[in-house]
Parts: sequence; structure tokens; C-alpha cells
Amino acid sequence: MFRSFLSTSISGRAVSAGLISVNLVNFRDFGKGSYRQLDDYAFGSGGMLFAAPQLKDALDSVSNGGAKPFVVYPSPQGVLITQEIIETLFRQEHVIILCGHYEGIDERFARRYVDLEVSVGDCVLTGGEIPAMMIADAMARLVPGVVGRQKAVIEDSFYRGMLDNPNYTRPAVWEGEKVPEVLLSGNAGEISRWRRKIAASRTISRRPDLLSRASIREYIPGGVRTAFILKDGNASFSGVPELCSTYELGRPYVIARSRELREKAKQIFPQAKVLAGIRELSDKEDLTVKVFTGARANSMHSLEVKRRCLEHDGRVIFVFAEDEAELEGLDGIAGYLYEHETDIPLNMKAGIALDKFLGKR
Repeated sequence: MFRSFLSTSISGRAVSAGLISVNLVNFRDFGKGSYRQLDDYAFGSGGMLFAAPQLKDALDSVSNGGAKPFVVYPSPQGVLITQEIIETLFRQEHVIILCGHYEGIDERFARRYVDLEVSVGDCVLTGGEIPAMMIADAMARLVPGVVGRQKAVIEDSFYRGMLDNPNYTRPAVWEGEKVPEVLLSGNAGEISRWRRKIAASRTISRRPDLLSRASIREYIPGGVRTAFILKDGNASFSGVPELCSTYELGRPYVIARSRELREKAKQIFPQAKVLAGIRELSDKEDLTVKVFTGARANSMHSLEVKRRCLEHDGRVIFVFAEDEAELEGLDGIAGYLYEHETDIPLNMKAGIALDKFLGKR
């Protein structure tokens, strides 16, 4: 099974080019007795299990006395595999995938030597070979050079936590159905915006559960900005410019109602655009998200805030205040960071919120 997988298509070319290395180890080589026995009956009735001593001998043979290998065991009892798990495995120096059979493996071996037990879905297969191929293939795609166009890896479903956009090829009209006009326009910017919008809509309708871990910053059509409402001018802005740069948010707004506060703001935060009042902040096309530290009436869970941001066609502005009472009269939706009220500095609040709501990857 593995020889064919490792000698054909993309995986085969990656092996031939030396981009990935896969070592196949046959359990049967570590069997006991004249029949090379690997399995035995489970205590307390049940099916057959791979025995711990033989598993340990096989593991020792490929550990090589170097860095401790990361042992993965595909199993229906494992955690559901995700792109994040694949990327975690990709970053390990040495990964061993243990292919089970029958009822599985001795639990004592699993507890001592298996680092991660994973499931490829809510179904049962005849063995661990196919899941092992799937894991190896998903890891291989992340190696530079394995996939011809590396940008395609980043654009694929799940890499950013979102589903991919639909794709079309010739003919432009098939069985009466036309390819979306925007894809024929030649306008790269419009095509990119259309793809992000459709990908966001598809994720919301088909897999809303993905939003909790999705990086949505690039999928908000009108872009994202931040605003800070000052009360006394003494708020800590340490790290805020770097925060805005990390999330590609451009110049933040600082709202200071008095001339004295505005002068202080320009000294504290020269990179910001200083405004005299909230009315200068946004227009009716913007979606304003007021960020509170604790849940309150009419406030929204972070997943609902994400959904509203993705469904909004215009710009989104996240607004933070030293005194959260300043946010009460502002139009927009309210999102909260924690269920209970907590007092944290303004810059920390902004960092937590942007990661929670935008999902920086």
C-alpha cells in the first residue's frame, strides 16, 4: 500500500527529490515465536490487540538514540485531526505514525509512548495505513517545493481556518450555467475580494464551527481599524503601534474630547489620527464594535462578533476605552472578552480582543 503511495503523484515526486523522507517499518519483523506473533486476545473478552512488548521493540528500532520521536497513533478514539494538528506535526523533527489493526493497541503502551492519538473522522477503518498516508500527505504539502505554487497551500481550505472559495474552468458556459462575471473581468483586486467574500459566506453557512479558530482579518471586505477613547490621557499605549502593524490595521484613531487631551495624545501616540469626538470616527457604512471586558446586556460572544464582521460589506472599527462607560452611547454592536468584569490596561485589552475577534494566525 505504501510503496504505491510513496512512488506516484506529488508524494512520489517529493520523495524522489529528497524533499521528504518516509521510512517504512514492518511490525512483523518484531513478532514473537515461530509465527512472529504480534497480537493477542484482550483481557475481559473482546477482539485482538497489538501487544506492548512487540510495539516497544518496533519503536526502539526507529528511535535511533537521537531526539525523542513524536509518536502519532490514528484511532477512532483520538482527537479529530485538524490543519493545526498537521502543522504541529510538520514542525516536529521526527514523527512516527503507528498503524493499528483489529481492536487497537495495548493501552499501557499508548499511555507511555504515544504523544497524540488522532481520528480522521467518525468512522472505523480496517487499519491505520490509510490515515497514516493522509497524515503524511497533509504534512508533505507544507514542505516548500512539494506543491508547485506555495501560495496555493496558504489559500487552501483550513489553512487560515476558513473554507476555500468555489473555482471554475472552461468553458465559460456549461449546461446553461455561466461562470461568475467577476472572474472573467481581469480585475485582480475585484476577483480577490469576491473570492474572500464567497469563502467567508461558505464558511458561515457550511462550517460555522470553524470561526472559533479562523483568521478572518483578510476576509472583512472593507478592512479593519482600531480606535481608542481617552479619558485622562494616562493610558498605556506601549506596544499598540506594533499591534496595529501586526494585524495590518493602519493608523489607529484616538478620540480625545478636550484640547489638552488631544495634545497629550499626539505626544503619547504620534502615529495615531487624533479626533475630537466619536462623530468624526465613522459613518453609517461602518460597523462599529465596542469592546467590553465583561459580558453585559445585548453584548455578543466573540463568534457572533466574527460572523457579523464577515457579513458586513464595509469597514469594521474596533473601539476601546479607558472608561467603558464612554462606549455606552456609541452606536454599533458590543463584544465582550470575558464573562465576568476584569480590569486590564487598554493596550492589553486591545491585544486580547484583536486576537479573539480577528483570529491572527
